Amino acid sequence: MKISEMKYERIDIDAECRYFRQLAERMRRAPNGRDMAEIRKEGIVRSKHIQTMVSLCNIRFTLNTQDAYYLREKEYYDANLPRLSAAAIETNRAFLHNPHLPQALELMNPNVAKVYETALRVTDERIVADLAEENRLITEYDRLMSETTFRFCGESMPLSVLRKYFDDADRTVRRKAMETAGKTLQKHAEQLDGLFDSLVKVRARMAEKMGFASYAEMGDCLMGRYSYGRKEIERFRDSVKKDVVPVVSARRRECADALGIDKIMLYDNEVCFANGNPEPTIGTAAMMRAARDMYRDMGADTAEFIDAMLAADAFDVFARKGKWGGGYCTSVDDYGQPFILANFNGSSGDVDVLTHEAGHALAFYEMFKPGHDYELNLGTMSVAEIHSMAMEFLAWKYMDKFFGARAKEYRYAHLLSSLAFIPYGAEVDQFQQICYEHPDMTPSERNEEWKKLDIYYRPYLSVEGLPYFEKGTRWQYQMHIYENPMYYIDYCLSQSVAHQFLLEAQSDFDSAFARYMRLVKKGGELPFGELVESEGLKNPLRPNALAETTKKIDELLGALRARIHAKI
Repeated sequence: MKISEMKYERIDIDAECRYFRQLAERMRRAPNGRDMAEIRKEGIVRSKHIQTMVSLCNIRFTLNTQDAYYLREKEYYDANLPRLSAAAIETNRAFLHNPHLPQALELMNPNVAKVYETALRVTDERIVADLAEENRLITEYDRLMSETTFRFCGESMPLSVLRKYFDDADRTVRRKAMETAGKTLQKHAEQLDGLFDSLVKVRARMAEKMGFASYAEMGDCLMGRYSYGRKEIERFRDSVKKDVVPVVSARRRECADALGIDKIMLYDNEVCFANGNPEPTIGTAAMMRAARDMYRDMGADTAEFIDAMLAADAFDVFARKGKWGGGYCTSVDDYGQPFILANFNGSSGDVDVLTHEAGHALAFYEMFKPGHDYELNLGTMSVAEIHSMAMEFLAWKYMDKFFGARAKEYRYAHLLSSLAFIPYGAEVDQFQQICYEHPDMTPSERNEEWKKLDIYYRPYLSVEGLPYFEKGTRWQYQMHIYENPMYYIDYCLSQSVAHQFLLEAQSDFDSAFARYMRLVKKGGELPFGELVESEGLKNPLRPNALAETTKKIDELLGALRARIHAKI
């Protein structure tokens, strides 16, 4: 069935709350582990249906944030889902407290209990009103960013389209595009500051009620991290500063020298070549055909997957006014169907987002097959982002289809960008930790912290003279900071694992792809570090693991650059 044909009906939150309270009571009284497991299955069926309706609502809202009907539906869920979560979590509590728990866990992956325990730490009746307020603020931010238009070169466009010009071959165009972004966002500065300030305070209030030292720690639990926390993340960030920042700085300086640029400005950050970074040589329709051919060629699993996605019209990739400005993959669980939203703008990022989100969608597709525990799903986002980021690199083999003669240059720019992303992601994580550990900071104080972190993690980069951004506000269009707090470090951990798949694929693609598919099919059955090591890969949270991988990636960057100059 096509995504557009799937029937949406509003979930009756009151009725569902009653259902889950009754289910929790049955779970408390379950006389043995087998009955507990059966009651759990009933709850999963109901949860999947709720997820399906909420997901369909969100898909249709993000396709057009100006759709009055789905805006009302979104607002309904924003206000009411928190109390449903609080009611549903009581079944998990009853499961964990039932004396027959050991017997029940013999019938499922025991990590289900760890997921339940982590969820119980962050879900409670005491914060239902706060969660509803958080949802309302996020939706307000989404609408602001989706509906703001930027006047550039005589046209009005969303930020997702304007960002194409941040990488233009002409430095003057890049500068003007970045200035347009800054001046336009500055008009909304009071609203952007106010929304984030309100989000910080409501999240800090929730953390206090739930007994956390700060929302940064609560955010780790909300991200499902039950095998590592702030201590390990801070140690990883230290490794990023020591092992990755010097390499990225040297490589960016190398690019700037080749471009004849003295001071590397924010709008120079992604440009690697004098004639600009490669852009796809084919249009959107041809790109989708090339993606179909690529996934059919990779293997039987990916062939089955891409055919199912195309049959369901499960891609929406055209940028347009009113459409949510990012990219994502989600699922519609009753139908076993993933869905991808993107905002193509004609840049190489179109290929990145296509392969990235397809990696997520493939993992969802595999999770819908029998034999997986629903609660473990794809795993934490540090696991799920391996699926997407490694797929970007496995697709390198096919980049001639998308970039023609400039495929080698694409691979170089893509790899350097992926390495440079790790310090940036660490910066985002540390910025959020500071904000949530000091929730009473003023907007200007937060901006000052961003400026300090920019110097720490990206010392080669300048925002001097750029309207608005020179105040330290670049973070305001990083949508995760408002919408998905404490998420960003997962990208960094996953990227370092994805790099290992790339390195293996350089010498043995089939081996790398087979290992990748094994990891994808495991989903969240193991926590992040154990899962990575189960496939013979280095866990980046372990000492020196990041240094080893970064050294090899730097060597590959050097080899790629030499091939480009030698025209091999």
